[in-house]
Amino acid sequence: MLHAKIVDIKEKKISLLDAEKFVSSFDYGASIYFTGTVRNQNNNKSVIGITYDSHDALVVKSFEEIYNESEFKLKIQNKAIFIEHAKGYLNLGETSIIIAVGCKHRDEAYVLSRYIIEEIKKRSPIWKKEHYTDNQSDWLKGNPIVHEKN
Repeated sequence: MLHAKIVDIKEKKISLLDAEKFVSSFDYGASIYFTGTVRNQNNNKSVIGITYDSHDALVVKSFEEIYNESEFKLKIQNKAIFIEHAKGYLNLGETSIIIAVGCKHRDEAYVLSRYIIEEIKKRSPIWKKEHYTDNQSDWLKGNPIVHEKN
């Protein structure tokens, strides 16, 4: 079961309540909620907001692919996944992404949640432009977490 959507924040804000309703089930013993929010600092610059843009159809397609791949790569079949990403201008503290997962067990839920956000960062055509206190702004490069092997 998957809910995947880009939400134009001019129409509505994304909501954790919607995510909770979607993954709530007696089938799952664990639910994990990840929210990304606009923070006030990045790369030693004072941030006042972020504009997100996306290729909506391709983003939703990438969310669906990530969902489908999780069955084979992570061997997690009985699950619910809710993904919404905001589009447009967000102020400090506003939510840019919500990922909620429901799984039978907590380990599956943690692994799946982390897998989803890392794959979205690598693959989904979502761009962000940071706005700074000095009236400057920059489109940022993607920044997935890369773990080095020792």
